[in-house]
Amino acid sequence: MMFTGAHGRRRAANGQGSSSQRQRNSRNVNPDARHRNAMSSSSSASSGYYTDSHKSGLSSGFYRNDLDYGSNFSLIPKSRARNISKRRGAIKHQRTHESNGHKFVAKFFRQPTFCAFCKEFLWGFGKQGYQCITCQTAVHKKCHDKLLGTCSESSFNSESTIYLRERFKIDLPHRFKAYTFMSPTFCDHCGSLLYGLFRQGLKCEGVHEARDSPSTPPSHNPAFKIDSTHDSDDLETSYTYGQYQRSGRITAPATSIPRFRKYAVEDFHFLAVLGKGSFGKVLLAELRNTEFYYAIKCLKKDVVLEDDDVECTLIERKVLALGTKHPYLCHLFCTFQTESHLFFVMEYLNGGDLMFHIQQSGRFPEVRARFYAAEIISGLKFLHKKGIIYRDLKLDNVLLDFDGHVRIADFGMCKLQIYLDRTADSFCGTPDYMAPEIIKGQKYNQAVDWWSFGVLMYEMLIGQSPFSGCDEDELFWSICNEVPWIPGYISKEGHNILKALLEKDASIRLGSNFCPLGEIVDHPFFAYINWDKLEKRELEPPFKPHVRHPLDTQYFDKTFTKERVRLTPIDKEILRSMAQDQFQGFSYTNPNATLN
Repeated sequence: MMFTGAHGRRRAANGQGSSSQRQRNSRNVNPDARHRNAMSSSSSASSGYYTDSHKSGLSSGFYRNDLDYGSNFSLIPKSRARNISKRRGAIKHQRTHESNGHKFVAKFFRQPTFCAFCKEFLWGFGKQGYQCITCQTAVHKKCHDKLLGTCSESSFNSESTIYLRERFKIDLPHRFKAYTFMSPTFCDHCGSLLYGLFRQGLKCEGVHEARDSPSTPPSHNPAFKIDSTHDSDDLETSYTYGQYQRSGRITAPATSIPRFRKYAVEDFHFLAVLGKGSFGKVLLAELRNTEFYYAIKCLKKDVVLEDDDVECTLIERKVLALGTKHPYLCHLFCTFQTESHLFFVMEYLNGGDLMFHIQQSGRFPEVRARFYAAEIISGLKFLHKKGIIYRDLKLDNVLLDFDGHVRIADFGMCKLQIYLDRTADSFCGTPDYMAPEIIKGQKYNQAVDWWSFGVLMYEMLIGQSPFSGCDEDELFWSICNEVPWIPGYISKEGHNILKALLEKDASIRLGSNFCPLGEIVDHPFFAYINWDKLEKRELEPPFKPHVRHPLDTQYFDKTFTKERVRLTPIDKEILRSMAQDQFQGFSYTNPNATLN
C-alpha cells in the first residue's frame, strides 16, 4: 500500500499489502528463459507467447461485444476480466554486473565456496559474493571486474565445476526420493527453504543426514527479540492526540518539518504500524512534543545490501525530494539512519490508497475516476519532464491526502535520465501493470507508464483487472496478445481513452510523443477538467476522507494497525559485517520543506 515498493522486490515495490502476498510476488523472475520459451513457441504457432497481434495481421483494436464487428474480428482473443481481490506486489529482475562476458548477480552461498579469482573463501552474512548466471563462476564482489577468463556460456566446464567434480566426485548419479524433513532445511542447489509439513523435497538415498539450517531456532535468535527502545504505542501517550482531546480540533498531517537540522530516531514517537513487508515497515510517528506527525518508512540495511538495492534507495530519496515541488507527488521531509536501519520521514497520507477504496466500493463513478486520473497525469508528466520513468504505477501506490487529493508514492523502481532517444531495458514492475515491451525484453521509455496508467484507469472505471491468467506466464501472454473486454455502460469517451492507452504499439500509445490522437490532456474524456485550476489544487475533490481524530488509521489494513510498534533489531554479527560506508551521505533534511 503506502510507500513500499522496490524494497520488497525484492523491494517487491511494492504497498502495504500482506507479507505473505509480498513474499509470493517477490520471487525472482528470469525473463531470459521466458523469452527463449516465447521465441520457440511463436515459431511453431501463431498464437505463441509474447507475439504481437498486428504481426499476425490482427488488429489491436477494442470492441464492446462480438456483434459490433464482422467475423474477421472474432480471431482476436478477448481477455477475461478478473476481480481485484488482493494486493499485487512488484517484482524486479536482479541487477547484473557484466565483465568479460560474465553476468554476475549477488548470491547467498549455502555451501562453502571459494573465489575463482583470488581462491579465498567467500565469507560473510547475506549475499557474500557474485555468481555468473550463465557459467556459475563465483567471485568476491571486489574481484568480479578483475577476472581474466571469459564466460564459457555453460556451467558444465566452468573452473569451479571442474574443481568440485574432481574433489567431490559430484558426477556420480543421485538416487532421489521424496523425503519429510523434521527441521528447517535448505535446497543444496538454489539455497531456498524447503516449504511444507510433509515431503517438502527430495533427498538422495546415498546421503545419510539432511543438511539442516545453520541458524539457531527463532526463539533463541537475538534478531527476533522485541525492540524495547521505544515508548508505548498507545495513542494516549501522543502529544497530538492529547491536544485533540483538549480542543476537539483535528490537526491535518504535517506538510513541513519545523527546523532545518539533522534528525534522529530519538526525535520521533512511533505510534502505529501502517504497513510492512520484507523491506521493513511504514510507521505512523510524531515529532516529540509537537503536533507534527508523519509516515516514516523504515528499511533494514541488511536487506538493502543483500538485494543490491543501495542505488535504488538513493534514487528513491532523490525522486522523493524532487516531488516536494509538485502537489500530486508524495513529499519527503528528511532522512536519517541508525546502525541497522534507514528512515524516510514523509507526509502522512491518511486517506489510504486507491486499492483500499476500490475494494470498498467495487468501482468508481466516472466523475471520480476522471478526477483522480487527471491528477495522476499531472504527476506523471512532471516526472517524465525530469527524465524519470516511474515503472510501478498501480492502485496501491496512489494515495489520498487529508483533503482527498491524489499523491503518487513509492519511487523505488524509478529510472533516471531517460531523455530524447535514451531507453531502459530492466525487467521490473508489478506483473498486472507491465507493458508488453517490458515483458518481451525490448528497450522502452516513458510510454510504459502510460500503459500502466491505462490499466489503472480500467480498474477504476470497471473494478476489475483487464488481463488475467492462472500464473505469470498466462498473464503475460494475455497482456501481449489479448484485448480487454469493455462493458457497455462505459461512456464513448471512456471507451476511446482505454483503447488508446492500452495500445500495444508503444510508438502510437496515448501519452507518447508521436500519438496521432495528440496530447492526453486534450482527450475528450478530460473535457470537463480545468487543467490550470487542477495544477493549483483549486478543484474540489469528489471524496474527502472522514477522519475521526488526527491519528486515525481507518483507511489502512487492520492487520497491520493492530500490531505493536517495534523495529526488529539485526544480529550483532551481521551488523559488524555490514559495509556502512555505502550509506554515507544518506542523512538529509529537505530545505524546501522546513519552516525555518
